[in-house]
Amino acid sequence: MKLQSVDNVKFIEGGVCASKGFRANGIQCGLAHAGAHVTKKKNDLALIVSDKECTASAVYTTNKVKGAPILVTKEHIRDGKARAVIVNSVNANTCNADGVEKAEMMCALTAKELGISADDVIVASTGVIGQVLPIEPIANGMKSLVEGLTYDGNSRAVEAIMTTDTVPKEVAVEFQLGGKTCTMGGMLKGSGMIHPNMATTLTFITTDADISAELLQRALSDVVKITLNRASVDGDTSTNDMVCVLASGSAENTPVTKENEDFEAFENALYAIMMNLARMMARDGEGATKLIECVVSGAETEKIAETVAKSVICSSLFKSAMFGEDANWGRILCAVGYADADFDINKVDVRIASDKGVIEVCKNGAGVEFSEEKAKEILSEEVIDIIISIGEGGGKAVAWGCDLTYDYVRINGDYRS
Repeated sequence: MKLQSVDNVKFIEGGVCASKGFRANGIQCGLAHAGAHVTKKKNDLALIVSDKECTASAVYTTNKVKGAPILVTKEHIRDGKARAVIVNSVNANTCNADGVEKAEMMCALTAKELGISADDVIVASTGVIGQVLPIEPIANGMKSLVEGLTYDGNSRAVEAIMTTDTVPKEVAVEFQLGGKTCTMGGMLKGSGMIHPNMATTLTFITTDADISAELLQRALSDVVKITLNRASVDGDTSTNDMVCVLASGSAENTPVTKENEDFEAFENALYAIMMNLARMMARDGEGATKLIECVVSGAETEKIAETVAKSVICSSLFKSAMFGEDANWGRILCAVGYADADFDINKVDVRIASDKGVIEVCKNGAGVEFSEEKAKEILSEEVIDIIISIGEGGGKAVAWGCDLTYDYVRINGDYRS
């Protein structure tokens, strides 16, 4: 899928290894299994390591049920520092009596092989909830995992975090801080159990920029609200969602310690990474055939626009219509109407667009004549834009979703198989 451009950043290759001083690897340690949605054994254990200690920040799921790795990671980066990320797929290590113990063991095994402190290791898991995580395959694979670390190992690491994902999701950019070229790269897993509620997925981001822990956390908390928090696949918020950022300072820019132009440039680069990862995630929703981007403008506030955009991309009826390539605009207006926001429904205009063109389907809250044939042609594309105006205010927001297909039910009907 084509990357969405952002001013003042340059897209490059390398994912989490694009930033100076970061190595990665992924291996098949014995957790992965073949099943209904896994056609072959794949990598199931990943490691990202910085050559030096990093400033670290994270955001986590707001689900009351939280995976043990989240509880451990919160403690480990309480000091704003970390150096490595260990993550497994297949098993979420959630709702297990020995979950925290296993998560701590993963950190200890990683630290021992790397020769660092276990407190400097971030741990994450994804997969089936409620099954005991076997630590033996991870322990047995750790030596191979560390020995295979390379400065171009990002693709092996991405494969290891995929569950029902059908494509790897990674992006990297270059940007300028005070005349120094800095780099940032990220990788994401997420295809189901995706809903806008804090982290919404497992995402790992690295940068060689020098920035304080306080401002790194502020940037991440700000940007997640307008990127990953605006992407939804199925309305289910996972138990293991986490986004973390490691900043090594290896670019040797003047440290970003206050909210100035450099801080804005850093946030802009982080937005480029997370916005594009959010779009990739929505397009690769379980069973999805289309990326749906809903842009709402004319609201009194950005929050109102965001609420309306999310309401549309979360509507199962609307999502089903998009799968059927049916310009049933009444479902759009219905979702707009039940959004918990204050606006005049009689001022709502709706257009549907893609690379095949644009048509207006609703004006001032009422339908207008349009060509069903042209609408069908527009909706046959992979990326569909729903463009909504709800007034004359300055508030604007965008949200990302996908269509709802037969395959979503098939995948989740036998997820544990």
